[in-house]
Amino acid sequence: MTATGGPKPKAVQVADALREDIKRMKPGDKLPSQRELIDRFGYASQTIQNGLAALRSEGLIVSAGNLGNFVSDGASPSSDVRDDIKEILSQIQTLTERVAALEDRCAPGGA
Repeated sequence: MTATGGPKPKAVQVADALREDIKRMKPGDKLPSQRELIDRFGYASQTIQNGLAALRSEGLIVSAGNLGNFVSDGASPSSDVRDDIKEILSQIQTLTERVAALEDRCAPGGA
């Protein structure tokens, strides 16, 4: 018999926990902010984003850009191009902030 391996990946753990939360929520309810989820799970921003992306791809949540993530009502398709664009823009903003922070760390010494 084959062992199932180690623990689940962190993004899967985030998605699983939020799936349980969503079961107790109503359509339109707002999920905790990314910062709140980082504090709750203790994982990196990208890990939280990956967990949320899994829930979006399943149609359980919808992203409203900077307004946050909300429990889906199941009526709208999860592959709406506008939602995809908002998500991409949100990830670009996060990456821009991370690059700026890294550049600030390196700035005092110069190139």
